[in-house]
Amino acid sequence: MNQINQMNQRDASPPGKGSETFYRQEIRSQASGKRREERPSCYPSLLGSRFTVLGSNVDTAIRHPHDVGMTTQVEQALVERIEKDRIELPVLPQVAGRVMALANDPSADAARLSTLIHQDQALAAHVLRIANSPAYMPRTPIASLQHAVAMLGVNQLSEIAVTISLKSGAVKIPGHEENIRQLWRHALASGAYAKEIARMRRYNVESAYLCGLLHGVGKPVVLKTVTAIAAEMRIPLAPDTITAFLDGYHPRVGSLIATEWALPPQVAEAIAYYGIHEQAPTHRQEAMMTCLADRLATHILVPDSFDDSALRDHSVFADLNLYPNDIDSLLSLKEKILNLVDTLAQ
Repeated sequence: MNQINQMNQRDASPPGKGSETFYRQEIRSQASGKRREERPSCYPSLLGSRFTVLGSNVDTAIRHPHDVGMTTQVEQALVERIEKDRIELPVLPQVAGRVMALANDPSADAARLSTLIHQDQALAAHVLRIANSPAYMPRTPIASLQHAVAMLGVNQLSEIAVTISLKSGAVKIPGHEENIRQLWRHALASGAYAKEIARMRRYNVESAYLCGLLHGVGKPVVLKTVTAIAAEMRIPLAPDTITAFLDGYHPRVGSLIATEWALPPQVAEAIAYYGIHEQAPTHRQEAMMTCLADRLATHILVPDSFDDSALRDHSVFADLNLYPNDIDSLLSLKEKILNLVDTLAQ
């Protein structure tokens, strides 16, 4: 299993066993109404010969004592860049931002969306290609954006346009192209599953898709930052160690991106809390749906990540009031989701 598959597998672990319990975001104390800073438990002040996962003293990727000091140096540099706002965040592609804004505008219509997409000829061509793909099963060939809107609807076409635009602006890391590709496929699968879960729960499907698509948006940034720091310090990092960094810090960095991009509050909260959804202060449903979408995406993309019984045993199913037949329905969508991922990832 390669590095990113390991990362996604650990990301989908039950609470207490995976990366989602590795950090703590700045949260609001419900009792006092005051803000307090809970530093990630892997911050330098708590580093010893092993990472500490919420005080449980669990071994992580660091196996050899002589490597610990060097890994600590990398982590200290990462934390310093995060805390001093010296981490390079990606810019939200202009078209993606405008399409998201348009999708949230009750007065928006098909003509405005078509005009916006037409302004980027490459995007328009991609949208038409995807709209005509088997994944969307058009009854007749779609020859224009206006026709695409009529066939797919404004919301569906907005999702396609946002997804393509985000892919075009994805973080580039020389030497890690395959890792980025797998992270993107996981994001696509999570977004698709989040929509299906939202339909079951009768929640906003478009919002759920964005939560699933962007929940791991911090991972490529952490990957780029950690590998750059390690290269500057001439410190080799094992794949498992890089995975531990990504698992531990992507929600925190993702929250910075959510603020920078002015993402909707439910999306920002899903990014920060999907791994600890029981602590989500306002949008717990979105955090729970994103948690399950992440887990299902891992299950279909990394088949040996965990078996069927381990998937079904996760508490998030009960938290979402989903029954065994609901789980069966979600699992039966595997081929549909994979076809969609293959189409959008091209």
